[in-house]
Amino acid sequence: MYVWEWQFLWESWHREAVGLSAPIVSHQKMEDSEESSDEILARLTSAVQRELAAVIALKARKSVERNEDNNDKHVTVTESEGVPDPQAGVMCKLQEKDDIGRIELVQKLARENCQCLQTDKKEQEKSEHQDDEVTTVQVKEQDQNVLVLKKVQSCRPAPQAGSVESDWRYVVVSGTPEKILEHLLNDLHLEEVQDKETETLLDDFLLTYTVFMTTDDLCQALLRHYSAKKFQGKENSDVPCRKRKVLHLVSQWIALYKDWLHEDEHSKMFLKTIYRNVLDDVYEYPILEKELKEFQKILGMHRRHTVDEYSPQRKNKALFHQFSLKENWLQHRGTVTETEEFFCHVYVTEHSYVSVKAKVSSTAQEILKVVAEKIQHAEEDLALVTVSFSGEKHELQPNDLDISKSLDASDRIFVYRKDLADTLNPFADNEESQQRSVRILGMNTWDLALELMNFDWSLFNSIHEQELIYFTFSRQGGGEHTMNLSFLLQRCNEVQLWVATEILLCSQLGKRVQLVKKFIKIAAHCKAQRNLNSFFAIVMGLNTASVSRLSQTWEKIPGKFKKLFSELESLTDPSLNHKAYRDAFKKMKPPKIPFMPLLLKDVTFIHEGNKTFLDNLVNFEKLHMIADTVRTLRHCRTNQFGGDMSPKEHQELKSYVNHLYVIDSQQSLFELSHRIEPRV
Repeated sequence: MYVWEWQFLWESWHREAVGLSAPIVSHQKMEDSEESSDEILARLTSAVQRELAAVIALKARKSVERNEDNNDKHVTVTESEGVPDPQAGVMCKLQEKDDIGRIELVQKLARENCQCLQTDKKEQEKSEHQDDEVTTVQVKEQDQNVLVLKKVQSCRPAPQAGSVESDWRYVVVSGTPEKILEHLLNDLHLEEVQDKETETLLDDFLLTYTVFMTTDDLCQALLRHYSAKKFQGKENSDVPCRKRKVLHLVSQWIALYKDWLHEDEHSKMFLKTIYRNVLDDVYEYPILEKELKEFQKILGMHRRHTVDEYSPQRKNKALFHQFSLKENWLQHRGTVTETEEFFCHVYVTEHSYVSVKAKVSSTAQEILKVVAEKIQHAEEDLALVTVSFSGEKHELQPNDLDISKSLDASDRIFVYRKDLADTLNPFADNEESQQRSVRILGMNTWDLALELMNFDWSLFNSIHEQELIYFTFSRQGGGEHTMNLSFLLQRCNEVQLWVATEILLCSQLGKRVQLVKKFIKIAAHCKAQRNLNSFFAIVMGLNTASVSRLSQTWEKIPGKFKKLFSELESLTDPSLNHKAYRDAFKKMKPPKIPFMPLLLKDVTFIHEGNKTFLDNLVNFEKLHMIADTVRTLRHCRTNQFGGDMSPKEHQELKSYVNHLYVIDSQQSLFELSHRIEPRV
């Protein structure tokens, strides 16, 4: 899917490593290229980096054998005497401690135009084995690896003099699900603040556990750890400590997943069970009282308890209260369902529709009212009809509910005139299309961009971090688990089509020029408001082939607008792995909305470039990189967005932005384009 990135990376390394003649480029461009290579390498696990380095070394070795007289630098390790040839030029020798798989060394060899000569195979294996012993620890059970740890420098505050060992710690590279969980629990601290490595490990595990184990497996494993009689080989004294660690992990799990856990039967039963266990244990271990109160608070249980209430004589009462959790959840879920929103596409013709954002509880009449206002027809003259793939029609009644759930995947909703047997025609050159242009031209560009930000933020803020994991790893796209993410991706596509639709439905050249200028300004405001999702969509809409071919229109665009648009376009330049966008986005402070398709591409690149399992062990290094990319959402939402606008203007713009009118057929857009500006 992203072959061009691999091709660019390989060609640049191959050209530099084996001494091929490279085209002359500026120093700045070379630095940008190196930074792009660094970013791509950062998305590869150490195992893949090691394989890539070995391929480069092998390629360089073959090149040297073909051309022994070149004067480039060499990195030579002789197989016998270790004495380099004085005619070979400037040379340096790799020591045994140098790891050919390290990303820094790979970059050094490539940038300095060095060539690698492979050592004797036995010596190389010996060197690599010695290096692995220093940097990694392998935990085995029954002569099989169950956990692999890598030594890294700790991010904790600088230790006191003489305590050098505390500067380093081991992080998980791979392992079985059970051992990764066990290591995580052993690593947890019961202080208020975890060290960065432990906090990251916990977050990585909770974000990605669905890749390598089911929720039921995790629940059963946590119950086993909570109920175990021994902890780290010790009895009694450390049992409360283990229980508190399990409860801390569960609390973090609930805080991260929120309502998602209410949708899973296994997690609901697990929470009921572990809550009952804590109620039973708090009388014997009063230290669990604090965890119990936090647990109750997270679960939304407001009743206060004391240690006396959990005595053996009060167990029945506590147990009865515990079972009331289910009713609380059902009530909570009902509230969520009533307020849940969805996108409803109401087709006006075969290829054009009005996008309506409605609540699940909305009736057919409420949706029809919005559509009638949008297409400027009397509501009493219209009706909504569902059309199946086979052509079967069914008229919706005004009080029909749950429209989105009653439709099959191939069904469509059309708006019909009651006195005609056909759909409305938006392509007619009448006052209606002209009125649409006048309406948008009268809107303030900053306020319109602000309302786009309001709408996009409501979608973006609803996306659960886990949705990116489901979207990447699920072949079916994750289904209901990626609903909010799908809405935002769909919105990006709709905004792009909306820009093209509005311009191409305007038949008057003068107003069309004004529309293009309007959209250029809106794109600039979206960038200023840090809404990169709509920014990209508008720029891509203006660059749509059916719009970009309007030579008469673009010729009349003033020079300052063309210059502004060129600057905006440069931010969407895909070269060097979208370096322009990445640099600009990195400098923006939250709240901000990223260009979601590119964020998904980054996660997909990591997924497809690295194996999920290595030697039957979970490649946790890969999952850490994915979780780190997914945490971009968290950073973007550090602060909440709130746009100020007068109530009257807000309602008018909100109605317009929430219900965009778009044509989703490229053929229809091209027909409109050639109609307003015929080919000469």
